[in-house]
This record gives sequence, structure tokens and C-alpha cells, in this order.
Amino acid sequence: MKKSFFLVFGGFLGLLLLLGAWFISVNNSLVSLNERTQEKWSQVENVYQRRADLIPNIVNTVKGYAKHESQVLEEVTRARAQVGKVQMSGPEDLQKFNATQTQLTQSLSRLLVVTERYPELKADRNFLELQSQLEGTENRITIERMRFNEATQEYNSYLKRFPQSIVAGMRNFKERPYFQAETTAKTAPKVEF
Repeated sequence: MKKSFFLVFGGFLGLLLLLGAWFISVNNSLVSLNERTQEKWSQVENVYQRRADLIPNIVNTVKGYAKHESQVLEEVTRARAQVGKVQMSGPEDLQKFNATQTQLTQSLSRLLVVTERYPELKADRNFLELQSQLEGTENRITIERMRFNEATQEYNSYLKRFPQSIVAGMRNFKERPYFQAETTAKTAPKVEF
């Protein structure tokens, strides 16, 4: 009788240890995937910051050639300032962040249209270098947003799968939003000279 009690108790204890090890493993995987998603978003913000850092140089270069285009220059400066004000304190702030970045992108597009009116500006080496840097930055932004969405997809998929969803619910892990383009991005911008 005593032997069977120890066998049952040992089996129950072994099962508890296996369950505990599984719980810890799933929790650690969720933490790692969540951190990876946060790291990818930080890289998106890093590239957006690079763009914001380039803008004053572009604006100042254009100012030298296009003094009477102050409205467009002020719009770009104002949009850049709005981008700096958005704080990412949680996943719900992603839409606000995205909206301010879209506004900045539209302002930059108008600025580049203005430059078409000034052939001497288009030939200026400093402006060409800055424009090239900005184009490269826009490409980096696209790549980093794609990487963020991939990391988010991996995290969200793992989070929703059974039985990981049990641990995720117990530990209060939440689904993360994907980066999505603004609805205005679906139509090509009009460029008029």
C-alpha cells in the first residue's frame, strides 16, 4: 500500500514538474517574441528619427533657393514637429504615430515638387546628396516596417495557438497591432508642375 502511494505521489509530482517546466518554457518564449517585436518597432522609430534629422537640412537648402515657398517649408517643419510630439507608450498609439508620419510624408512630397521649379536647386550637390539620403531613408523605413510586421505576426501567432494561449492569458500577454498604411496611401499622389 505504501509503495503504491509513493508511486502515485511520485507520478503526480513528476507531472507537476513537467507542467511547470512547460509553463516556464512557453512564458519565456512569449517574453522573447514580445521583446523581439519591441526591438523591431524601435528600429522603425530609429529610421523615422533619421528621416526627421535629415529634414532640417533639406528645408534649409531649399530655403536658400526658394524664399517665396515659405508655406510649404513651414508645413514640413510643422509636420516634423508633430512627429516629435507623439509618444509610443502602448500599442494603441501606433495609429497616432502612423498618422503623423503620413502627414510628414505628404509634406515632404510637396517639398520635392517645389524643388522641380528651381533647376539650379536640382543641380546643387548638397541638395542632391540630401535628397539621396532621404530616398535611402524611405527605403529603410519600408524594410523596417516589414520586419516589424513579420515579428508581430510571429508573436501573435504563437500567442493565439493552443495551449500557449492559456499561458498568455494567465500572464496577460496581449496581441500586438500590425503597422498598416493609411487609407490615403492606396491612391497615387498627384504631382503637378
